Amino acid sequence: MTVRIDQTGCIGSGQCVLAAPDVFDQSDDDGLGIVLIPEPSADLLPGVRDAVERCPAQVVSLEE
Repeated sequence: MTVRIDQTGCIGSGQCVLAAPDVFDQSDDDGLGIVLIPEPSADLLPGVRDAVERCPAQVVSLEE
């Protein structure tokens, strides 16, 4: 499973970080979301799925 953020559409709301702080962070430069763990373990997947649902710009994806 691979986690991605489409940087071109990210608005930096930080919802992904709130949902899964071990997997996502925000860039210090522009505040956009970044993926820390592109292939998270199974125990992190519920938070990643929550991040996909929470993202107001719908740019977080999980390819299973």
